[in-house]
Amino acid sequence: MMESVQRVVEEVTTAARQRGVAVSVAVVDQAGHLVAFHRMDGALAGPIDVSIKKARTAALFGTDSDVLGQGARPGGAIYTLEHTNGGLIGFGGGVQLRRADQGIGAVGVAGATVEADEELARLGAAALR
Repeated sequence: MMESVQRVVEEVTTAARQRGVAVSVAVVDQAGHLVAFHRMDGALAGPIDVSIKKARTAALFGTDSDVLGQGARPGGAIYTLEHTNGGLIGFGGGVQLRRADQGIGAVGVAGATVEADEELARLGAAALR
């Protein structure tokens, strides 16, 4: 598992460097426990927690953070869900990690734009396939 996790982190950081951004990358297991973390040189401190919460959100609920966030908006069926489980994130950048169609954890990326975080997280998740 650790070798696979390293591939995810390396894919994200390589792609981030190519785009000229510095991000934090968190990888959690299926239960949302941190198994790997990397903060790139120059990345801000605030996104550390955000990257972990994005990954936990995707792992704990078995769906990407942006998808879950659609129902967690004001008036949504799961509004305020983000206040559970020690804090969740309902916007892009948390992507499930899957192997053989089974969820094995998630990757969370924070520090760039939401769109860039999402793209980088998807690239990281694709490194397992």
